[in-house]
Amino acid sequence: MRTLNPQPTLVDQVYESILAEITEGRFPMDKRLIQEELAEALGVSRQPVQQALLLLRSRGLLRDAPGRGLMVAPLDPDHVRDLMEVRAVLDGLATGKVAAAARDVAKKEGPLVLARGRAAVKEGSIAKMTEADMEFHFFLYRLSGNPLIGEICTPHWSYLRRVMGEVLRGQTPDEIWDQHDAILKAVISGDADRAERVARHHISHAAELLVGRLQSHLAQDTKPEARVRRSATQ
Repeated sequence: MRTLNPQPTLVDQVYESILAEITEGRFPMDKRLIQEELAEALGVSRQPVQQALLLLRSRGLLRDAPGRGLMVAPLDPDHVRDLMEVRAVLDGLATGKVAAAARDVAKKEGPLVLARGRAAVKEGSIAKMTEADMEFHFFLYRLSGNPLIGEICTPHWSYLRRVMGEVLRGQTPDEIWDQHDAILKAVISGDADRAERVARHHISHAAELLVGRLQSHLAQDTKPEARVRRSATQ
C-alpha cells in the first residue's frame, strides 16, 4: 500500500498566512480581523477563514473584539515567561542528550541547518527567520532520541512563533544565529553539561529581554494619557 503524503488543507494554508502576518508584525496587537476582508485578500471563501481564526483564538493568538469579531491578542508577559521557562528546560534536555549520544550526526547535519538560518537572516523576512529557528530547534529535538520533547513543544509553536517574531524585532538576528552556532559547537564537543547550559541560557536570555520589553510597554499603556489616546482612536 502506498504511503500517503498529507497536503495542507485550505484551512491550514489560511491559518499559516494569518499567522505569518501576525509574526511579521503586519497584523499588530489589537488589530481587528474582518473575515470578509481576509477571504477577499486570500482568494478563498469565508468558511476556511472562520475556521482558521477560531484555531488562532484557541491557541492564544487572537481574542474576542469589543462588540463582535476577533482581534490580535497582546503578548502576556507572564505567559511568555512561563512558556519560555519550560522551553528552556526542554531545549537544555534535548541539547544535552544530543551532545551525549548524537554529536557525530549533529556535526554532519548541523552546519547545513545553520547555513539555512543565516540565509533567512539575509532575506530579512521575520516569518522565514522564525521557520529557520524552528528547524534548528526541532533538529535538536529529533536527534535527542526522546520524541516526547518535540511532542510537548509542538502544540505551543504557533504562539512561540509569535514570541520569536517579537524577539527578532528586539535582538539582532545575527546575534541569535551566533548563539545557535555556539550551541552546535557545544554539542559537537560532546560536553553534555556545557551544551545544556548554553541551550538553556539562549532561551532564558531571549525571554528576559522580551519580558522586560513587554512589561515596559504594558506600564506605558496603563498610563491615563495612553488610555485617552486609545479611546480617541476607537
